[in-house]
Amino acid sequence: MADAPELHPVVLSATALSANIGARILLDNQELLLREGERVGLVGRNGAGKSSLLRILAGEDHFYSGEISRRKLLRCAYLPQAISLEEHRSVRENILAGAQGTLDCLARYEHHDPGLAHRELEDLEREITVRQGWTLETRLQELATSLSVPDLSRPAGELSGGEKRRVALCRALVDCPDLLLLDEPTNHLDTETIQWLEEYLSRRKGTCLFVTHDRYFLDQVCTRILELQAGTLYSYPGNYTEYLRKKALREEEVRQNEERRLAFIRREIDWIRRGPKARGTKSWSRIQRFQEAVEAGPPPEEREAEMLMPPPAPFGDLIVSLKDVSLARGERLLFQNLSLEFTRGMRLGILGRNGLGKTSLLKLLLGELAPSTGTLRIGPKVEFNYVDQHRTSLHDAKTVVEDIGEGNDFVMFGNRKVAVWTYLRRFLFQDEEITTRVGELSGGERNRLLLAKVLKQGGNFLLLDEPTNDLDLSTLRVLEESLMAFPGCVAVISHDRYFLNRVCTDILAFEGEGQVVFQHGDYQYYQEKRSQRLAQTAPAPAPPAASPAPQASRPAKVRLTWKEQRELEGMEEAILAAEERVAQAEAIFADPEFHGKYGTRTQELTQEMEEAKAEVERLYARWEELSAKAAEAGKA
Repeated sequence: MADAPELHPVVLSATALSANIGARILLDNQELLLREGERVGLVGRNGAGKSSLLRILAGEDHFYSGEISRRKLLRCAYLPQAISLEEHRSVRENILAGAQGTLDCLARYEHHDPGLAHRELEDLEREITVRQGWTLETRLQELATSLSVPDLSRPAGELSGGEKRRVALCRALVDCPDLLLLDEPTNHLDTETIQWLEEYLSRRKGTCLFVTHDRYFLDQVCTRILELQAGTLYSYPGNYTEYLRKKALREEEVRQNEERRLAFIRREIDWIRRGPKARGTKSWSRIQRFQEAVEAGPPPEEREAEMLMPPPAPFGDLIVSLKDVSLARGERLLFQNLSLEFTRGMRLGILGRNGLGKTSLLKLLLGELAPSTGTLRIGPKVEFNYVDQHRTSLHDAKTVVEDIGEGNDFVMFGNRKVAVWTYLRRFLFQDEEITTRVGELSGGERNRLLLAKVLKQGGNFLLLDEPTNDLDLSTLRVLEESLMAFPGCVAVISHDRYFLNRVCTDILAFEGEGQVVFQHGDYQYYQEKRSQRLAQTAPAPAPPAASPAPQASRPAKVRLTWKEQRELEGMEEAILAAEERVAQAEAIFADPEFHGKYGTRTQELTQEMEEAKAEVERLYARWEELSAKAAEAGKA
């Protein structure tokens, strides 16, 4: 595995790291280096061992062989996927448990023995300064506000799952650790909080290794991507976009090596079958090379999940219509005067902060809640199918096959029967996983099982509440493509901006207490329109105070030539065209069917993308040069 450039000191290293669960190999004699200031995203299939690797590095699991070395006095914080808080303690106490070492230092300082040596007191002050302990209370308040943590005095036992996760994330960040190990830090966070976390991690000085399937987050935060595949760690410097490009190059190289291996075997097999009489050293070495090529076998193949959905029944003239609908829960108004008409093929993305009423809107469509005011009409041919975010339809005590089969060895898929084992393999469940209890599955495997269980029920209107949580990148792409090809209607709650941008035809945004905004188009278009709205309502800046004219003599007059003026006027259009070429090149590399369409042109396409990026940089530099010259001419 290639490691990060040797620019900063190593904070953690692992050598000859191996781990397995039963027959499944998670890590196969791997090496790992984490350097100071790196922000590393760990990606891979569900069940590949990402969470296990984090637990091993955090010292939570010890079922491995190899050696892990940490920098002396390294302070590490770990956010697990399964959150555990001390429920009898308050939110504040749970958060401060993440800074216990700093609290101990502060207590020793405040109650130190008057006879303590001056040098020892200075050492204690220095340690508190290094830990940023003097600002601990201020930092706690800032983090709690930014992460929308519940009231600090509330008992942790009263919190919802999402609230507990925010508290646990705050606990991991509060002590400013040297190394952060975060497992799915964006789960249950709204888009605004995720954007805050992106900025926070990007500007902090420490090292961070995190597991996430949020592709925007990976693009914005990462300085390096680690991929765990079949027990092997692959390192890719750069963000998620760079990872896609470099992975495509690596896979093309693997494909070419496999072609060479097979060609070598085909060339040598006739010679081996003839059984040459001369068994000299040269012949034996030739036989050995042949045997090594045969035993090497093909590279591991990554299968894609298949999101099977029965063909939906046709709609009537009316699908779902909301007219001036308001919904209140108790004294609280969630939204009001919402008018919305669903049409065939509409895929509505629903986003906003937690607790504003997104799930309540889905329950309104399901008939579990009634509108406070207004009219809700649902067509007689509408068949809803609901995927809930809490996975309440799964039974932890049952095995995977029992939960899906419900006492049968087949599932009904539309009007036909499909064997349970065949159906589960389509969702990438291996034989040993099919007989595993549901309660022992990872978060991603549980979500994949829930999708398998719910989607087989059919329906022509899918209601999906946070379907992307814990899903790996490959399964996310398959889910996106399945929804895009689904001929019925979809209403999906998600904070995954990449998912919303790719899947949705319309956006419904809960922007504040009682305020809901509908916007045609994808997430990016909604963001553009929202920025325009905010700009229009923002107060105009005060004009700068007039300053006296300088008395110094004016420099010689600067003018743009006619050619430069024409160049400047066309510069914006040229930059937009160049950026479009870059976007098209990146889209080619992000295409899930890249290898089938473009595999033989990988190097050519890479060169084209680099040239397009270089052209964008050149144009921006030239634009700044000409703009500065024009501004100078205007002053003159």
